[in-house]
Amino acid sequence: MAFSANRDAGGVTVVAVEGQLIVANRQDLKQLMQDAIDQGQRKFLLDFSGTAYIDSSGLGALVSISKKVREAGGDLRLAGLNEDLRSLFELTKLDTLFTISETASEALAGF
Repeated sequence: MAFSANRDAGGVTVVAVEGQLIVANRQDLKQLMQDAIDQGQRKFLLDFSGTAYIDSSGLGALVSISKKVREAGGDLRLAGLNEDLRSLFELTKLDTLFTISETASEALAGF
């Protein structure tokens, strides 16, 4: 599991999530996002196109990250969820909390 963060030309921080988002690495993602918020970044895209599995602690981390971004006056979007992950977000109603796009390009165009 790895996270990589880059800023696009529009100032959006794009975080690629590779592998799984689980209890063992959720704190790493939360810290990465908190550091970016502390540095003044406010527009975020989490790209899950390389992710096959998110456990309940990973979902909890996403909710926590979303709250922190909103409290900072920012915008967080998700992209690249596979069919299983999209169903998970729908079943848990988290699709109502996040702006979810099919692809990272589509999400970036929406900022």
